[in-house]
Amino acid sequence: VLSSCWKRKQWYQRRVRGTKETELQKHIERVKCVDWAPNTNRISTCAGDRNAYVWNLNAETGVWEPSLVLLRIERAATYIRWSPAEDRFAVGSGARLLSVCFYDNEHDWWVSKHIKKPIRSTILCVDWHPSNHILAIGSCDFKCRIFSAALKETNDKPEISGWMPKLSKFSALLAEYETQGWVHSVKFSPSGDRLAWAAHDASINIVHMDSKDSVIRSLTPSLPLLSIIWASEGSVVCAGHDNYPSLYNINGDTLSAGTRLDVKEKKAGGGMSAMARFQQLDRTGADTKDSTLGTTHQNAIVELRVTATGGDGTCTQFSSVGMDGKMVLWNLDALASSIADLKI
Repeated sequence: VLSSCWKRKQWYQRRVRGTKETELQKHIERVKCVDWAPNTNRISTCAGDRNAYVWNLNAETGVWEPSLVLLRIERAATYIRWSPAEDRFAVGSGARLLSVCFYDNEHDWWVSKHIKKPIRSTILCVDWHPSNHILAIGSCDFKCRIFSAALKETNDKPEISGWMPKLSKFSALLAEYETQGWVHSVKFSPSGDRLAWAAHDASINIVHMDSKDSVIRSLTPSLPLLSIIWASEGSVVCAGHDNYPSLYNINGDTLSAGTRLDVKEKKAGGGMSAMARFQQLDRTGADTKDSTLGTTHQNAIVELRVTATGGDGTCTQFSSVGMDGKMVLWNLDALASSIADLKI
């Protein structure tokens, strides 16, 4: 499990019991994002110091060693994600550009190519298409964009699809969508046929590659959403400043009302009468009213991640990380059996 330390300008790798296993110190500013490539066992980090590092585990010494990444940016790096094939990664930044990084064997470092136009503000989120040659970004200019990420340096041979009707060179803009707020999270469906993004206006937006001009947009009654993932090809899970995750189903051209996944049983007999409360206040000088929220997270959920999938690619378990310092695992199969009318 990875977590970034917001004040000490470093991040930790932790075991299940929470004991610190190792501490990687290279960044000199706040670590903004961390991503792990599970198949190649490489970790990438980016920070406000305008740098990114790729960490490789030395099998002999058991030490994580950093590799140099040439980002060539003038503002803080904000987001980092490995591609599905784990041969490249994308780094968003405040420099109004996206860096797509790949390994240079000749010089033994990671080099980057930039996607600049028409990005006009800080990039907040990035996600890769399963094909490994297309990526989507969300930024502070109220736009969600899809670009071609095919690299001639790695001899890419992208396939034609609904997102890329014809072979397009690197950095070609394939689609652009406007929202009414910052785009906090963007995610391709498991098949790659759909794209979903969540914006600061508490909206959920979904588009299919065969009808790119028709966007399913739903303004939720919740507070701004910060993260979105796919539970299946027909449903998404969102979370944000409401402190709990909710599931939404796609019904044709509409999005059904969200089902709250964080449902707690109410405690019986836990109330206090008005007279007892005044007596307590007179005796101790303080009101003992419980201020704990009725949710597992006590602050905003900043990120959701799929941690387990079934044979058909549907999500069976996901994790949530909140500003309260908690990381919670959610089992969708168990939730489906305990919550009435929950359809995934």
